[in-house]
Amino acid sequence: MKGGTQVKRINFSSGAPLEELVGYSRMVKVGEHIYIGGTTAVLPDGTVHGDTALEQADYIFRKFINLLNEAGANPSDVIKIKAYVTDMSFAKEVGEAYSPYFKDVRPLFTMVETPKLNRPSQMVEIELEAFITDEN
Repeated sequence: MKGGTQVKRINFSSGAPLEELVGYSRMVKVGEHIYIGGTTAVLPDGTVHGDTALEQADYIFRKFINLLNEAGANPSDVIKIKAYVTDMSFAKEVGEAYSPYFKDVRPLFTMVETPKLNRPSQMVEIELEAFITDEN
């Protein structure tokens, strides 16, 4: 209990084997704040979904929507998204995948290039932050 207020923390798993092995959560909800860690299009069997940045990003955004729903939130609660791409030429495709879910919400959105991700077939990794408001 800090400052007279107790804030509940809930850890969420997506079932990825590394989450349990390494000891991390896919999503953490602290009070009304939601944080989704760097997420790629890796399937439970270790393969990567999609051969294009568009397919991978869309898979990730759909995963985010499911996770947000699980935490009692929705896309309108999203305040910040950060995408990492292995080539900035993928930016347009990631933007195309993003727009159907968040264009009207208009959260902060940063995209940066990184030399590589965990697997050579991964083109994009995305993080998300949300805050649940009474406007839902």
